[in-house]
Amino acid sequence: MVRVRVFNKDGDLLGPLEMPKVSLTAAEWRKKLTADQFKVLRSSGTERPFCGALLDNKKEGVYACAGCGLPLFTSDSKFNSGTGWPSFFQPIAAENIAERADHSHGIVRTEINCARCDGHLGHVFPDGPRPTGLRYCMNSESLQFTPKEELAKLADPAAGD
Repeated sequence: MVRVRVFNKDGDLLGPLEMPKVSLTAAEWRKKLTADQFKVLRSSGTERPFCGALLDNKKEGVYACAGCGLPLFTSDSKFNSGTGWPSFFQPIAAENIAERADHSHGIVRTEINCARCDGHLGHVFPDGPRPTGLRYCMNSESLQFTPKEELAKLADPAAGD
C-alpha cells in the first residue's frame, strides 16, 4: 500500500489516501507502454536531451506518471533549466514521488520514481530556482500532460465521488 494525493472528478487534489501500489509484470508493462516509455519507466533509461515532447510545453496543467496516471507536477512549478529535459522546482505532493540513491555513472545522484508504480522519472538536483532550490529533471517519456481544463480526466476512483 502507498499513501498518495490524487484528483477527484471536480479537479481537486485530495489526500493523502491509502491505495495499492501498481505492480505489473514486464510483459504487462510492455503492452501498456510504448517502447520508449518502457525503456525510461521500467529500465531507468534516459531520453536524449532536447528531444522530449514535453520540454517546451508551456500550457497550464498537470504532469502525471505515464505508467499509472499519478499526478506528479504542475505547470506552475515548471521552469526552463536549459538542460534539455522538463524541469520542475517541486512535486505536486511529496507523497507522490519516491527518492533513492543512484550510484550509476560513477556519481551519486538522487533518483526520482513514481510512488505508486515505482516507474523511473528522472533525478533531482540541488541547483534549481527559488523557492525550493531544487531541480526535478524529468524524462518526457515518463510523463503524460493533462491541460488544466481537463483535470477531471485524472480523477482517481479512490477519491470517491
